Amino acid sequence: MNPRHLTPSMSLLLAFEAAARHESYTRAAHELSLTQSAVSRQVQTLEKLLNMRLFIREGRHVILTDVGRMYQRELSEALGKIRGATLQAMAFQSGIHSLRLATLPTFGSKWLLPRLKDFYAAHPGITVHLHSRIEAIDFDATEIDAAISVGMGDWPGLTAHRLHTEQLVVIASPQLTEQDPRLTEQNIPNQLLLNVSSNAQAWAEWFSHHALPHRSMRMGPSFEMTSHLIQAVRAGIGIGLVPRILIEDELRNGELVSLGNPIASRRSYYLLYPPRNEMLPSLKALRDWLVQTI
Repeated sequence: MNPRHLTPSMSLLLAFEAAARHESYTRAAHELSLTQSAVSRQVQTLEKLLNMRLFIREGRHVILTDVGRMYQRELSEALGKIRGATLQAMAFQSGIHSLRLATLPTFGSKWLLPRLKDFYAAHPGITVHLHSRIEAIDFDATEIDAAISVGMGDWPGLTAHRLHTEQLVVIASPQLTEQDPRLTEQNIPNQLLLNVSSNAQAWAEWFSHHALPHRSMRMGPSFEMTSHLIQAVRAGIGIGLVPRILIEDELRNGELVSLGNPIASRRSYYLLYPPRNEMLPSLKALRDWLVQTI
């Protein structure tokens, strides 16, 4: 067999991989800064070179064939290794190791940033660029190297290091507890319950833990960011159920009070990254520091 058939040009492979990932020539063209027709021609050239159909075209849409899907899966891993090797070489050559880290906004501001100076003290040659993200990260469509997220450990295709089991605690404003000194875990159902939209089942989990009837829940407003919920609790709008790791300062300063003991959540904090980034020196340093610190 002609070796050329086994080693298509990088431009053909990149066009196919982007089109396969999006199942769209238009979105692939936007990502690669090409025209839609250029992407289509490159995919057709690759199909002719390999003598196989990689896509089925249905009107303006393209759908991967079975062999196309298998080829895309293997090719994405290979391209990821090439990108990772290039990043490592660039980092070593420049002498400056940087890391683009996505993190949950409240975790980043309340836990990570106050401690990041200790990381810099231990690793003065590394720079961490922080990006706030609530939604899941598409590492193939962004330049993010790693992310800190919270979940139940289901991260297909990613390397996941569990950092910390989420401990949920009920919080209230000091003014609320002064108005009602009898406020305890058992009469929490009488209060307006604030929640974070990304963890809408937290109160149901808490009620089940304490064997309290779910029908007695008085659900109040929900918030996209935990920091907004914390401010709402401080303002006396209601009570909240939040990770203790995010409100340690407020509890210590008396700005908030906890009602009862924390309960272990089903979720944990994880450091996530694609396997191709495994050997990035900056990522290895941050991973070891996070595991030790948290």
